[in-house]
Amino acid sequence: MLKNIETHIQHLSAQFDHISPERKVLLTELAGYICGKIKKEESVKLNFICTHNSRRSQMAQIWAQTAAEYYSIKNIECYSGGTEATEFNPRAVTAVKQYGFEVINNSEGPNPVYQVKFSEDTQPVMCFSKIYSDPSNPQKSFAAIMTCSDADDNCPVVIGAERRFPVRFEDPKKYDGSEKEPEKYMERFEQIGREMLFVMSTAKKLI
Repeated sequence: MLKNIETHIQHLSAQFDHISPERKVLLTELAGYICGKIKKEESVKLNFICTHNSRRSQMAQIWAQTAAEYYSIKNIECYSGGTEATEFNPRAVTAVKQYGFEVINNSEGPNPVYQVKFSEDTQPVMCFSKIYSDPSNPQKSFAAIMTCSDADDNCPVVIGAERRFPVRFEDPKKYDGSEKEPEKYMERFEQIGREMLFVMSTAKKLI
């Protein structure tokens, strides 16, 4: 684990009491799903879904994979997608970089592909905007984790998903161009990190 990331993880892991009891119930259900798959010796495939696959779903994919590695939970594969493809928003990319993740832009164009590294010893998370059914994502036997209300409300059926979890986060997009933009993107990134760490920590205890 990269040193800065490990330090941040230790900080966020000490803040599980910041998560509301109601929210913990929902996150524990996701942890139970992960535990059940692992006990059956099945791969755990988590697809984080948001409308544009540009901010929250990308952040959640990065954090869930990082948290699984931190808690040494094997056979977890994290993905993200949307109901339409746009780009991994540059503001979100900046928040990821500022938190200490190593981010490498692998391509040019309107929808670049980024490698996001949290450790020197593991494969990077590949981040780019795509629809949830993109060939690079699982097509069956995965959990659909709905990270925004729009996708959750307007996508009643996620084809191929065996479970669905409405883990919604407020969109930092509403602060774009304002003085609060950097603060709110970091606030959302830390919230998602804290909650994904809680999920994996809980799953580890249940296994």
